[in-house]
Amino acid sequence: MRQTIGNIRNHKIIQGLHFYSFGLLKRLYLWVLTWAESKHSTTALAILAFIESSFFPIPPDVLQIALSVAKPKRSFYYAFISSIFSVLGGIFGYYIGYFLFETVGKVIIAGLGYQDYFIMVGDLFTENAFLAILAAAFTPIPYKVFTIAAGVWKISLPVLILASVIGRPTRFFLVAAFTYFMGERVKAFLERYFNWISVILFLVILLGYIAIKYLI
Repeated sequence: MRQTIGNIRNHKIIQGLHFYSFGLLKRLYLWVLTWAESKHSTTALAILAFIESSFFPIPPDVLQIALSVAKPKRSFYYAFISSIFSVLGGIFGYYIGYFLFETVGKVIIAGLGYQDYFIMVGDLFTENAFLAILAAAFTPIPYKVFTIAAGVWKISLPVLILASVIGRPTRFFLVAAFTYFMGERVKAFLERYFNWISVILFLVILLGYIAIKYLI
């Protein structure tokens, strides 16, 4: 397994064709934002949340924030859409890792430059798969790395789903709450402080998990 994963670093299909080359990431980011003004914006959010969980580099938070700033009263509805389709997309990512890692998964991981993250997540899975996947909602490591790796390491699918159902909505509803109460100021605030807030929130959840497991 380690040798197979280590070979991602030298995957010849994507040498010189990294997904972030030629400013592609910036263009994708701006393209995602254009959907905020479309009549199909909610559908676009659902699709974005789904594909980001397995291969797309732009997180749904980007579009969710833009939509919520425009329509604050629908902030929590957008969070619900992001949550549902992110979890479904995570299941899709799991099956990519489980059945298609050699043909598709390697291309995604290497193309996005996530090789080191991928091996790190595999190590985390050997310690506690549930907490590792739960942490995906609160760490800078992209969720797609966890979902594909879960399939590769043959983590129980119910474990992936349970951790995702807890973690992903927590993240998206946190974004919704900030957007609802702060309005247009939220973008700069989240860009500056969201990682710290996420870490603190994860520590609170972790302490609750430990309390339930060991004290009750």
